[in-house]
Parts: sequence; C-alpha cells; structure tokens
Amino acid sequence: MRRMSRQEEQQHRVAIVGGGPAGLMAAEVLAAAGHAVDVYDGMPSVGRKFLLAGKGGLNLTHGEPFDRFASRYAERAPVLQPLLQAFGADALRDWAAALGIETFVGTSGRVFPKDLKAAPLLRAWLHRLRGQGVRFHMRHRWLGFDDAGRLRFATPAGETRLQPPATVLALGGASWPQLGSDGAWAPLLSARGVDVAPLRPSNCGFDVGWSEHFAGRHAGQPLKGVAISFEGWHQAGECVVTAGGIEGSLVYAASALLRERIAAAGDAVFHIDLLPRRSVEWVAAELAHPRGPRSLSTHLKTRLKLDGVKAGLLWERVPKDVQIDPLRFAAAIKALPVRVTAPRPIAEAISTAGGVRFEALDEGLMLRALPGVFCAGEMLDWEAPTGGYLLTACFASGHAAGQGVAAWLERSRNAVGAPA
Repeated sequence: MRRMSRQEEQQHRVAIVGGGPAGLMAAEVLAAAGHAVDVYDGMPSVGRKFLLAGKGGLNLTHGEPFDRFASRYAERAPVLQPLLQAFGADALRDWAAALGIETFVGTSGRVFPKDLKAAPLLRAWLHRLRGQGVRFHMRHRWLGFDDAGRLRFATPAGETRLQPPATVLALGGASWPQLGSDGAWAPLLSARGVDVAPLRPSNCGFDVGWSEHFAGRHAGQPLKGVAISFEGWHQAGECVVTAGGIEGSLVYAASALLRERIAAAGDAVFHIDLLPRRSVEWVAAELAHPRGPRSLSTHLKTRLKLDGVKAGLLWERVPKDVQIDPLRFAAAIKALPVRVTAPRPIAEAISTAGGVRFEALDEGLMLRALPGVFCAGEMLDWEAPTGGYLLTACFASGHAAGQGVAAWLERSRNAVGAPA
C-alpha cells in the first residue's frame, strides 16, 4: 500500500488557524472526538497574548451569577448565552482543574489560577494536546484562500496550500498586533462575501489633551477611589492619567459607550467623582470650613484628603471663580467633567470590537458563505469588559466551533454514505 505524502495526509486533518485560547480549545474538542488536528500560527509559539494577559495575574473568568455574567456582553448576550451555558465559568474552572491548575475567586469576584500565572496552564494544556495527537505548525501566516478554496500560508520555506476537510479560523482581533492578531484576515474574508463589522478598539484609553503643565507633573499617576458617570452609566474604581489622556480599568469599562458617543458626536464628556463616598453637601461644608491663612491646596489636603493628581485635576479643570465658591466647587469635585476626543489606536487596546457578524454564521459557527470554514474567538463581532469575560467567551466560542466542526463532518460523512 502506497504511503500518503505529507500533503495528502494534511488533507485529512482539520486545520485550526490561530493558536490562542479559542483555536486551542477547538483543537481539543476535535481531538477528543477522535479527529486528526493541525494547528497553524504565524508566530514562533502559540498563546502569546494569553501569556501577556497572565503577566499581572491571569484573570481566567468571573464568579458572578450566570445571568449577570451573560449581561456583560451587551447586545451580543443573546447569541453568546448558549455558548456560555455549554462552556462557561464553571466549566472553565473544571477544565483548568483537570490540567492540574487550581483556581480561586478573588474579593472582586474574578477567578485566577492559584499561582496567578498563565505559563503553567499553557504548558500543561499543550502537553495534553500533543498527547491527543494535535500537531503544531509555527511561523505559518495565513494569506487567505486561493481560487480553488485552498488555505494559503506563508512559511519560512515559502508558500504552501492546503485543503483540509474543515477549518477553524481563530485569528484574534487587531489589538496587540506584535503578538500575532493584526486583523489582516478581515479584508480576506470580506472579499469572500463574509459580513465583517469594522474592527474598533475596545477596553481602551482615550485622548483628552491635558495642559503641558498637568501632563508633565501627573502622567502615569493613578486616580484611586474615584467613580465615573456617563449618560446614566456609573461605576467606581480606578484609572490612570497618561501624557495625553486617560486609561485603566475604570475607563475601559466605559470604553464602548465613550467610543460610540465619539463616533456619533465627535467627542464625549464623562464626569469623575473624586470623593464617591461623600455627599456633595458634606464636601461643601468641609470647603466652607474657615481655613485661616492656609492655602486652598492645603485646605483641600487637610479637610478632603485631595492632593497629588486629584488636586491637579481640579486646578486643571475648575475655573478660579468656581474654586472660591464652596457649593460650586463641591459640585465640581463630585462631578468633574472630562472631555475625550478619540479612543487610543486599536493596536494599544486590550481587545477589539467588530469582526465576523454572527448573522454570517450558522448555529455551529460555520460561515454561511464558506461551507466547512468556522470562526471563533475575538474575531467574532462581540465585546466585553475586562474581568474574565473576554477569555471566557474565547474559550466558549472555541468549544462551540469544535463541536460545530465535528457535527458538520459527521453530517458530511452521512451524506456521502447515503444511498442515491
């Protein structure tokens, strides 16, 4: 019997394009179902953005109740809910435990590995995948399809073309392109008739345009114990002043709302409460307290504990005539307006909004325009705040795509074997 060439053998193996959490989860589901799987990635190693996410402590998922969890995906909650029910926060923690990675729920409800690291989890996962027969092909950058519908890859040895029985595209969004997700796939799929929403920054910082004096003194300093309000949205937390604007977890949480307002109106104005635990009446009373010979800066520091970057914001944004009026100054401290003019570039964002619209996919996440080609992960058109929601949806969609491929291959085999 003639032995199959490597090219012929690969035509019998499912191709996963993209070695992030979504692609690796799809590979695991398919390998566990008995399918031969090859993973292709343009970088020298897989999981690079996943490892970066673990540098500050890998926030794997979140421990809040399911309905609240699903609501974090806003308008895409209805379509993601079934995926999260099939493989959500609890399933993800069980999966990690099976890899020998114990997790815990932090005080904020966020779930982390006990050692707070991503590398041990990824190593254990890759070891298990290789044991299941999954093969990895690094430095294989996807170039799209040729006229025959074959996958095209740029490799160190030149271009190669493959025609696997099914393909999962898990190519990420367009944030942190140096780690492999550069969004180059978007025009390639659009050219094939796939409906792709424009890629936009999500969980991102914004440009403000501080004065040179303020930026020089306070860039890089955190605003702790504050709250942000914007058009009915309100949340407490912390953020960071940058040389040209503002970023950090609290700003990221509002980023979708701010981004859309800027797109519609050209700018957006949110309000920072510098003393969210105090009423405006209390603040006004403290401001009205006689200060004698002390400066206003000293008065703010001793009576309200406002100094450093918080005091700097007040000098930056509050006119002199307001500063001498306790009632008006108190109102400014409780709702300091900050005008943002643009989101930071998508390459700097934590994640990406936009991507392959769910309307372009069937219930198994297969592209309607390209039978046998499935999509998963951040390249799909959804977004969520930080807090474990991003990773969970990537895992869940990879799990769903793997199941979708398995079901489609089974249907295809049955159709071929059916009597005429």
